[in-house]
Amino acid sequence: MIEKAFILVEPSELSAAGRLEKVLAAFGVACRQLTSSEFLAFAGASDYKSKVRLIASSAAFLKLAEKPGENSGVGSNWTNKIHSAFLFASNNPASFEKLAKQITGDANASLAKMNQSAEWLVSNEIPDFCKSMSGVRVIAANDAEAALVFDESKSNAAKIISTKNGAAFVRSEFRSVPVFLSTAGIIDVDAELPARSFDIRQHFLQATPVVMYVKWAFAETCWQPPETGACLVIDDPLLRPRYGFLNFQRLLDLMERVNFSTSIAFIPWNCNRSAQKTARLFQKNPKRFSLSIHGCDHTGGEFGSRDSGRLAWKSRQATQRMARHKSKTGLPHDPVMVFPQGVFSEAAMAVLKRGDFIGVVNSEVISTDPQPRKITIADYWDVAVMNYSDFPIFTRRYPWAGIENFAFDILLGKPCIVVVHQNDCHDNCHHVVEFIERLNKLNAKLHWTNLAEVVRRSFRQREISPGVMEIKMYGSEARIENPSGNKKVFQVRKRESAPEIIREIRVAAQPVKWTVAENQVDFEVGLNPSESKTVAVTFNESADGGFAGESLRYRAKAMLRRYLCEIRDNYAMRKSFSQ
Repeated sequence: MIEKAFILVEPSELSAAGRLEKVLAAFGVACRQLTSSEFLAFAGASDYKSKVRLIASSAAFLKLAEKPGENSGVGSNWTNKIHSAFLFASNNPASFEKLAKQITGDANASLAKMNQSAEWLVSNEIPDFCKSMSGVRVIAANDAEAALVFDESKSNAAKIISTKNGAAFVRSEFRSVPVFLSTAGIIDVDAELPARSFDIRQHFLQATPVVMYVKWAFAETCWQPPETGACLVIDDPLLRPRYGFLNFQRLLDLMERVNFSTSIAFIPWNCNRSAQKTARLFQKNPKRFSLSIHGCDHTGGEFGSRDSGRLAWKSRQATQRMARHKSKTGLPHDPVMVFPQGVFSEAAMAVLKRGDFIGVVNSEVISTDPQPRKITIADYWDVAVMNYSDFPIFTRRYPWAGIENFAFDILLGKPCIVVVHQNDCHDNCHHVVEFIERLNKLNAKLHWTNLAEVVRRSFRQREISPGVMEIKMYGSEARIENPSGNKKVFQVRKRESAPEIIREIRVAAQPVKWTVAENQVDFEVGLNPSESKTVAVTFNESADGGFAGESLRYRAKAMLRRYLCEIRDNYAMRKSFSQ
């Protein structure tokens, strides 16, 4: 099915058209830019098979609405030509007010300026449109935007995003076609990330309406995730019955009651220090408990180094220690790196890609290099940030980022990864579990699992023809499923600017042929009904550059750091909370 977007703007609004094109491109939606007159001519002459999705400034749409032209093929056949329209104010509030009066049916409809601290509510009455944002409340930090004030008793318009004093996003109808009006402009996703992560509170009205519309109007052709993977990550703790405020049996009881899973970001240095009792608890509950790799020694900035030889040695040391831990406890681990303190260099990403890792889960997406790469909002909106050696960083957030940021990540198609530390469990995990309960109540189905499965099932897909699916792969492994009753072919594409380092690509442990085109590798996977296969891309290992290991002084400092951290977490911190 073809679901093409037509962007209509006035000549003075070309910058807005450019921003719209970039938003649409982020979701894989094709578009064409026209003036109102050009669109009328096109619609009148075209035998276009699919209904058109219009994204237009209020000024451009007003021209279309005022004189559609009976001979244009639109005026007399509007419902057969137009699927829906998304209209935004751009820089012409007068035209927006005029259009709003016409569409809402309220001759007194007007725009009113809102305070920056206004609390916006997303409607929960149209869940198919609002999706994970349904019912979410947001205090927009920088959106001192206007709201549409109109008499609802005189209108059939429904508020989608509103505050007590007006609405910023409404749904109505124009000639029996759904029309969505947004009072805000359009976010520039090509802009550099304004902070170390994307915060929807800073861009709420410029981002949320257009993303909700795109995901709804282009549901058949825009990129979609196969599922929303979710996991709670707790950094640092030893596997003891109790570490600091964290009681593992209590945590298991909460996971069973509330329904979530936990990955312990385990420090490989502690590979000989796990208690068998706790290890058995993990063994008996693999759907709830899992381990990921948290650095190597967990020293300050150890993966912020730019020495590739040292990084390669540390990477192998970390995986060897985790293998030793498995031989002692029987516990497997996920080949996923969580950087200590979130610190990493571009060299570290290149080394991990060529090691035994399938991806990175991290709070930070900007490296510590002297001149780090530019990360745009579009880069962050992707399933994973792929700017470093085409190796994925799957982003995670702390609960205090707010439920609205997690809901928006889910709307984008990103996984839902929550991070806390043991000290966040000081109230028997009450506020952590309360937050997870709020996540589970979102209008989204969360698949709670371990980090490896989150990485494997975090990709984008869409059907490009009957029986043929296109997949955009991120991690070095992906688990592809065919839930349908018919055989399907999956055309897998993975971003790769250095294909010469690929050792092989395997599907269900069998090598497959692959091709290279435009900085990506392509290959096919055929799946019978209800069949599932794991895809793995492996790379030639990095050389250690002759690095022979850390000095005795370094090892002594690492040991001291680990024991001092344990004393802090188990004694000093517990005492401070009890006072």
